[in-house]
Amino acid sequence: MDALILARIQFAANISFHILFPTITIALGWVLLFFKLRFNATGDEKWMEAYRFWVKVFALSFALGVVSGITMSFQFGTNWPGFMERVGNIAGPLLAYEVLTAFFLEATFLGIMLFGWKRVPGWVHTGATFLVAFGTTMSAFWILVLNSWMHTPQGFEMRDGVAHATDWFAIVFNPSMPYRLAHMLMASALTVAFLLAGMSAWRWLRGDRAPSVMAVLRTGVVMAAVGAPTQLLLGDMHGLNTLEHQPAKVAAMEGNWETRGHVPLLLFAIPDEAARGNRFEIGIPSGASLILRHSAAGEVPGLNDFRGEHPPVAPVFYAFRVMVGTGMLMIAFGLGGAVLLWRRGSLPRFVMWGLVAMTFSGWVATLAGWYVTEIGRQPWLVTGVLTTAQAAGPVPAASIGATLAMYLVLYALLLVAYVGTLYRLAAKGRMAPDAAPGLKGVPA
Repeated sequence: MDALILARIQFAANISFHILFPTITIALGWVLLFFKLRFNATGDEKWMEAYRFWVKVFALSFALGVVSGITMSFQFGTNWPGFMERVGNIAGPLLAYEVLTAFFLEATFLGIMLFGWKRVPGWVHTGATFLVAFGTTMSAFWILVLNSWMHTPQGFEMRDGVAHATDWFAIVFNPSMPYRLAHMLMASALTVAFLLAGMSAWRWLRGDRAPSVMAVLRTGVVMAAVGAPTQLLLGDMHGLNTLEHQPAKVAAMEGNWETRGHVPLLLFAIPDEAARGNRFEIGIPSGASLILRHSAAGEVPGLNDFRGEHPPVAPVFYAFRVMVGTGMLMIAFGLGGAVLLWRRGSLPRFVMWGLVAMTFSGWVATLAGWYVTEIGRQPWLVTGVLTTAQAAGPVPAASIGATLAMYLVLYALLLVAYVGTLYRLAAKGRMAPDAAPGLKGVPA
């Protein structure tokens, strides 16, 4: 592999690992605030028990997110110097706003969240929780502003090959930002919903009968029941926005080669870029046209209209189907679990095991979605302004390959350690089977 491909793989590995943890902390901060407010309103100790358990998960996720984020930012200077040289006048301030308005807020008040619940007045602790949750959301806002601007750049002009801001409002509220932000925030909510439900189901199945366990499980299921269908609608709106501004990406997502109407929604196919077509297609007639144009005869752009300037088809095509398939499972478990809780007040054992299997489904969907978004932008780093090849630095392929191998080994170990730590936290919170009454429909 040449240096460019290795640098792309290295950045992809870094951001894939990094995004796992902000995806948890963004929404988990607000869930912790909900737990604290419920405790303040009711005085029920189960909500404070839930808070104390899940704030540990938040702290661990926050730490790994910070460390991996710093590592990722170094690559702008080593592997991608052309990025800051060309668009640093815009990217630099946006990244600075993220640090000033979000990271400092999180770092300052996280200590009160973790250690201050017995040392400061209750309202101070609640306020600290709110400020940390608000900081995580502001962090997501600024990062997604920059990322969206790279997809749909507005509010700038080029002078001697360098981008200069002319309208910061247009830069911040660029055409894809509202859709990308809403889609990512809901992805975080769903990631946390299934993490809450999955870990709580695991604790219950292993014998933990603490009232807080079922309270958290119910919270996760309700979040999933509301969030998963909402994400379907947000995804549809985001797709329509992408069709307008990045038609080549949509063509790759659908595996559509010729611009035409009555385009099927492909459930499975093997895209063949050499032959400019698909093999073994299985699809729903006119499905893609109906979704994208709301008409069976609606015209969908084809990849052959973008020869030389469309993304690699197979990764985008398959990642899109992984994302959508995982989303459909989320809808099924969320709505099905909520109905069972409403009607029976309990969940059957097999549903509990299903929730355990779905514990990290949010990670799967988020990564698949980001691969669609970022690979689908190729060959551009900043659409119409800077290609990926133009931004690459002169670092030799051997050096990139060596550091890539080191990153992959380190991240694999950290990921195993993270999941193992969550398992140990769940095991540590376990009670004896007879410590509390059982739940109808869920034998010990």
